[in-house]
Amino acid sequence: MLYNITTDHIIRQALQEDIGMGDMTTNSVVPFGKQANGRFMAKEKGVICGLSVVRRVFALLEPEIRFSPVCRDGDTVERGKVVAEVSGPAAAILTGERVALNFLQRLSGIATRTASFASMVAGTTTVITDTRKTTPGLRILEKYAVKTGGGTNHRMNLSDGILIKDNHIKVCGGITAAVESAKIHAPRNMTIEVEVESIEQVEEAVQSGADIIMLDNMDNETMAEAVKIINGRAQTEASGNMSGKDLLAVARTGVDMISIGGLTHSVRALDISLNLLFR
Repeated sequence: MLYNITTDHIIRQALQEDIGMGDMTTNSVVPFGKQANGRFMAKEKGVICGLSVVRRVFALLEPEIRFSPVCRDGDTVERGKVVAEVSGPAAAILTGERVALNFLQRLSGIATRTASFASMVAGTTTVITDTRKTTPGLRILEKYAVKTGGGTNHRMNLSDGILIKDNHIKVCGGITAAVESAKIHAPRNMTIEVEVESIEQVEEAVQSGADIIMLDNMDNETMAEAVKIINGRAQTEASGNMSGKDLLAVARTGVDMISIGGLTHSVRALDISLNLLFR
């Protein structure tokens, strides 16, 4: 189950954003006391994620609503599968419908895409990982969806580790200077990662003592050479427009991780609907 103070704040904000001063349509046309049953239906095959978030959406609106998942986060469902059932006061269900679906569809879309990419490297030692290219305010939920789909999480935020990228290197005057400064000023034992774009930079990053070396926008032949040079002295991460590449071929270069911003920044929501039966 995904629930904590941070996610609760996200859900409350989403409800406030959508409801505003009140659900004028529902308040105007739905009879007081009307009850309803409904089913969340998958309209395409995918990996479900976000059921606990949907439960919380309805709980915040109306404690009398009963939300009953038919599957679990991480389950793959086929088109036409009932994902969950909901029952209770019709007005509250209708008011929460869009917010509930927004979360469920987007998180399931992320989990589905992650699962697809993870399946491409199955049988290798390479893992699929996300980036910080997330929807502002939704990072904790979107990274949860990546894990649900079989991926791993990179840094949650800037305080989680050091990642020295090209602009940091330019400001510091080189990889060695940047890594040395990080070792002096960063908390003890914090992971230091360096982004490199050439074999020359790979060699410098290894000599500087970086813990992870990000191989950015390299072709597979160059990545394989880089992995050979690093020779286990640091972890390796392939990065740079990975969504459209042959991920199995990338994994076979020997990299430890493949980071994909497209897991979260441009994912398509999974098509899920809520069909109500009034009573």
